[in-house]
Amino acid sequence: MTVTTTGTVSVVIINFRGTDDTLECVARLNEVDWPARQLEIVVVENGSGDDSATRLRAALGDQANVKLVVSDENLGFTGGSNLGARTATGEFVAFLNNDAKPDPQWIREGLAAFAASPRIGAVASKVLDWDGTAIDFVEAGLTWFGMGYKNHTTEPDDGRFDREKDILFGTGSALFVRRALFLEIGGFDEDLFMFYDDVDLGWRLNLYGYRVRFAPNSIVYHKHHGSMKSFGEYREMYLLERNALHMLYKNLDDASLGTILPAALALLARRAVAKGELDSESYDLRRFTGAPDEHEPTTPVSKDTVAGLFAVDQFVADLPKLRQSRAEVQSRRVKTDKEVFRLFGNIFHPLFGNDYYLEGFTAIQDAFQVNRPMMRKRVLIITGDALGEKMAGPGMRAWKIAEALSEHNDVRLVTWNVANRASDQFEVHRVRLQDERAMKVHEEWADVIFFQGFALRHFLTLQASNKIMVVDLYDPMHLEQLEQGREMGDAAWRNQVLVTTEVVNEQLQRGDFFLCASERQRLFWIGQLAAVGRVNPDTYAQDENLKSLIAIAPFGMDSTPPQHTRKAIRGVVPGIGEDDKVVIWGGGIYNWFDTPTLVEAVAKVAERHDDIRLFFLGVAHPNPDVPEMAIVAKTREISEKLGLTNKHVFFNEQWVALDDRQNYLLEADAGVSTHFAHVETTFSFRTRILDYMWANLPIVTTEGDSFGDLVAAEGMGVSVPERDVDALADALEAMLYDEAAIAEARAQVARVRADFTWEKALAPLIEFAHDPYPAPDRANAAVERERTGGGVVIPQIGKSREQRFHEIANSRHGLRRDVMLARHYLTDGGVQELAGKVRNRVSTMRASKYGR
Repeated sequence: MTVTTTGTVSVVIINFRGTDDTLECVARLNEVDWPARQLEIVVVENGSGDDSATRLRAALGDQANVKLVVSDENLGFTGGSNLGARTATGEFVAFLNNDAKPDPQWIREGLAAFAASPRIGAVASKVLDWDGTAIDFVEAGLTWFGMGYKNHTTEPDDGRFDREKDILFGTGSALFVRRALFLEIGGFDEDLFMFYDDVDLGWRLNLYGYRVRFAPNSIVYHKHHGSMKSFGEYREMYLLERNALHMLYKNLDDASLGTILPAALALLARRAVAKGELDSESYDLRRFTGAPDEHEPTTPVSKDTVAGLFAVDQFVADLPKLRQSRAEVQSRRVKTDKEVFRLFGNIFHPLFGNDYYLEGFTAIQDAFQVNRPMMRKRVLIITGDALGEKMAGPGMRAWKIAEALSEHNDVRLVTWNVANRASDQFEVHRVRLQDERAMKVHEEWADVIFFQGFALRHFLTLQASNKIMVVDLYDPMHLEQLEQGREMGDAAWRNQVLVTTEVVNEQLQRGDFFLCASERQRLFWIGQLAAVGRVNPDTYAQDENLKSLIAIAPFGMDSTPPQHTRKAIRGVVPGIGEDDKVVIWGGGIYNWFDTPTLVEAVAKVAERHDDIRLFFLGVAHPNPDVPEMAIVAKTREISEKLGLTNKHVFFNEQWVALDDRQNYLLEADAGVSTHFAHVETTFSFRTRILDYMWANLPIVTTEGDSFGDLVAAEGMGVSVPERDVDALADALEAMLYDEAAIAEARAQVARVRADFTWEKALAPLIEFAHDPYPAPDRANAAVERERTGGGVVIPQIGKSREQRFHEIANSRHGLRRDVMLARHYLTDGGVQELAGKVRNRVSTMRASKYGR
């Protein structure tokens, strides 16, 4: 049994009558920037039938890191590569063509890509021509009829393809694979012999739930000898045609196979006739002329045509064995065809330009409805939050929803805020407010539109759209404004709540499907839906429980446990030592949180335990539209007054990056969240608690909201009454210093958190997106609006000057709003005030990073 050497890479090179290239390749490998003790070179002499084995032994026999494996027969690329992998001992196996030279960073950059996820099963290198100027491989493609292709070959390597991404397959000329995984799934399919073996490997890895990652900084330079010409190009065509059928039969699910395989066979026949430039109507009885050659038993036919016929015949001959291979692939697969089709690239690429062929290509696609198995819904997700390295709750939720839906759908994530984070799973765009033309492009593209916040109010395009709409109600923002707007003054506060309530009602009247965060929220929202007429005979007849109208899809957490990658708090933040007891406040500080009581409780614990440290994770919000709230200053003031700041209480002034927050969480001993008991907290869903669960922290929280009740019921920590300093201090002390209580809380957190992964949390949305439908009462929406006068009737009362201003200021941005504001300033303050406002607007736009 071969022993695996951890951290070692074994590079497999296949030699078939190319000894000079092989020796040069080995020499280049020994020059790469990688420790020699962690590099094993396995050269497979693949039955060349000449003096190759002798020459290789003579040249390589003294190299300690080289293994020479000699096969008596030509096993093809597939068999030779598998033989080399079985002989190798490395944790990773790399396949490198013998006519290639690796860049010095080839191995280091290739293996670095595996670190991103244990689900990355293979890493594909960038392959350039021998001079390093033109592209050989940067992007994989596979057609519906089973033929793989490479995009952008011979184009200049100008930096367009320098971003890591998931792909369907990498080229076998420069490919890294986890060796244990490679052997476990059977390696390359040896029945293919050569051609499309790398396509098949990548396809199976993806079906089995692994990822193939393109690493653009792992570079190989390739000569390309065109060796198949010496054997006859028709032999290559035979293998390509046969292997394409093999892959389709093995890897497609039953539904896709039933549609695609007969279409592929029909297209193969048309391609064979077109390549041989034959006239398939020549045997039609209506074309009989009685000429002497009509009775000849043979006719001259191109070998390209016969190659296709022989490929089909061999496919038939291989069916008994293929049935076994198919059974194995289908039994192991965890991904649907639709999930994998998104990696195929241009799946409808014809690959051949003959007019006769293209005519048949179109006819076959239409007749067999080839696009049906791979049809993916187009989902547009709209948020108003910033999308970047640092994201708050709504932005993070929108991002995770985009990730989840992109498995089965084509997804675009759009924000009118900052957008400087990219994804290789979905598109990310920024559409500025008032840019209806840009939003129209996305709206027309979409089948389903999912949105948060004020999106419907901001864009007329969305208001006029007849697309299916999903409304995210996880954040009851009108209740939030009861607290957030309190400090604005009476008139502004009332107007803020009024405007936000109008926006919510517009959403409730328009949506086809709604998401909320908890059962408590769902009951609340059903009441509001009833108030705007959406709980009616149509929606009730479809589903008496209304689950097809509004479902629970809470905030979630990653199913992969967090990994500590750097020091973040202990020994880094002045005043917090390695042995201190750290309780973390995992988010921003807003008016509905009771941080003053928390600070007072920490002061009380500090009297008995000098090593307690409270760390506020974020003060400055990543969304520039969210101002610092009054509670922040109040919390600082109390901390200063009690002499706690930078001794027992620490404020992290910057928001922590999304991909870095786990480092802070994992250095904490407990997580805390305290709030006031009022209507906003009753219906809120504290997403920071999920971060504590993700990091398996004991939790201290105020009772009365969904998570407060859950923590108490499940024993994940301690829930305390609001504003009770003594009870909060006792809870903190228990979760920081009582080892038995801490162990019990951690055990319960570990048990409960499995129910809150993103996969489970978003299941209702994923199911809806699979088969979206308009709400049953939408068909009668026009009649209903006419009858009810637009839904909820809000009493009209006399408005003060300040109320009128805030109503205009909170209206939809655009020319009409600007004119109304100008009129208001002119009427109430005269020309001088209007001129001052104009100067301020111009100055602000010039100074704003995002105002242009």
